[in-house]
Amino acid sequence: MPLLFLIAALLAALPVQAQRADRPTPGYVRVRLETALGVIVLALDAKRAPATTANFMKYVDDGRFDGISFYRVARQKQAPQFGFVQSGIRTDARRFLDMIPHESTKKTGIKHLDMTISMARRGPPGSANGNWFIAVGPMPWMDWKPDNPGYAAFGRVVAGQAVVKRILAQPTGGAMNGTLLLKPVYVKRAIRLNGKSKPTGRPRPWLLEGRKDG
Repeated sequence: MPLLFLIAALLAALPVQAQRADRPTPGYVRVRLETALGVIVLALDAKRAPATTANFMKYVDDGRFDGISFYRVARQKQAPQFGFVQSGIRTDARRFLDMIPHESTKKTGIKHLDMTISMARRGPPGSANGNWFIAVGPMPWMDWKPDNPGYAAFGRVVAGQAVVKRILAQPTGGAMNGTLLLKPVYVKRAIRLNGKSKPTGRPRPWLLEGRKDG
């Protein structure tokens, strides 16, 4: 009887635990990415990386990440199960907002660990805008160093890690040293899961053209 009572008590507690696990952590904004290979959930650190997180959420709240794709995969030569997957607006000027100040890992304390999301850029610090990547495995060379500003990490994947790994495993080739996905992984939409939506109100010309990117 005591054993049955204990089992019943544990089962009764499960819904409460699940509910608590679903509650967003204070200071973080969660985003759901619906991709062709499954769902990814991000938790963005609005407290330690406020400018970078706010920029990302402008794209989410405007729908600028709806219809984009994961377009680049860079695998480590010696350990191809590690690397990063990249997504965002690419060079689509119709979706572009603004370049943002560089919040380095020295400033934020957010390191490039496994499943960290960080801003991509092709220019100097301060040139990041609507492109980003997710690390698969730790990538300390992306962190700030005295001779290297590094990249701006601002959150991590909290669900859908297996989806990220499936994207990393997709065939690549072409430009950028053969790191472009031969078949980009379509992102149907990006959805804010907590906090108040704050659309910019700026024009969204890609919607007027009625075409689907990706």
